[in-house]
Amino acid sequence: MSRVDFSKIATKYEDYSLVQKSVADTLLELLEIGNSDDVLDLGCGVGNLTREIREITKGTIIGIDPSEGMIREAIEKGRGLDSITFEIKAAEEMDYKDCFDVIFCNSSFQWFREPQEAVENCYTALRKGGRIGIQAPGKRVYSPNFIEAVEKAKEYPRTKGIFTHFKEPWFFLETADEYRGLFEKYRFRIVLSKIGSIRTKHTPEEVFNIFSSGAVAGYLSQDFYDVEINTDYTDSFKEIVKDAFVQQANNHGEMELIFNRIFLVAVKE
Repeated sequence: MSRVDFSKIATKYEDYSLVQKSVADTLLELLEIGNSDDVLDLGCGVGNLTREIREITKGTIIGIDPSEGMIREAIEKGRGLDSITFEIKAAEEMDYKDCFDVIFCNSSFQWFREPQEAVENCYTALRKGGRIGIQAPGKRVYSPNFIEAVEKAKEYPRTKGIFTHFKEPWFFLETADEYRGLFEKYRFRIVLSKIGSIRTKHTPEEVFNIFSSGAVAGYLSQDFYDVEINTDYTDSFKEIVKDAFVQQANNHGEMELIFNRIFLVAVKE
């Protein structure tokens, strides 16, 4: 996964990751995890969904994430639960072989720095007949609301000079067929590949918290700028984005948050 420091948002992630939670339920339904399946939660974050998977299966569960802060939170919150192991590890570093019946990858595929290597590692990690399910932001315009708000930072005098040096860390494909092709290249049989628009209603404050649960870790990471970013820049960036969400709200103080998301389920035959 990309060198994004999620440690700074780890303690608030479970409270703020509202969209990730809601679409995760759909992904869990699609995967139909059995009561004895061994499961890998790929990009597990603080382990809130890993703990939900424990309620579904008695099998072994491993959650991996490259963020030390996220894994620290996951271990702390998972104390007392049997058969859950959390490890600091990226998808590109996996060396599992024929270990899992299911790989659950929720809202993390877009962060993979080498998606082809990650998909190949997933194929190796699954047993024959095992399946992987991913859901993640799809298309470069992954959220019109977020893109519109960030565009403001490109225009404002306080931020536009530094923002021109930002290099996007995300991996996006534009069509469901492109995602299908990526997994078929590594011998998976595709059960489902679909990009859909998820629409939910929120206050601007809630949308800013959702933005802060993931996207901000990319937009405000020093790794993706070739000039130094400072506190003045990061504070101004957040202020501009927050104000942009207020401007997007209707007369009732609500806004429709739109996410374009890829849902994909594939089987190792």
